[in-house]
Amino acid sequence: MNVSARAGLNGQAPRCNHIDVVPAAKSGIAECRRCLQLRVIWPRLVVCLTCGWVACSDGSAGGHAWEHYQETDHPVVAALEPVTAWRWCYVHGRAV
Repeated sequence: MNVSARAGLNGQAPRCNHIDVVPAAKSGIAECRRCLQLRVIWPRLVVCLTCGWVACSDGSAGGHAWEHYQETDHPVVAALEPVTAWRWCYVHGRAV
């Protein structure tokens, strides 16, 4: 039995197979276009791993990354900062 194939974050959850199907998209400009239009400051940016769209995180006032997921069904975003490997799957509602 291959436990590592089923394992996820710290072995606590099933592996998210959405990570395996997202292309290697290049990120766009490091800004949330919708926040700029609304003149709102974002605390954190994330990048859609499917298309490279950059938007403010769900913890921001705008929550534009969530809106992008609702519009496109692109499942996984990652922190835009290069020093972190944080990724979030909207389908599973958890870090992956």
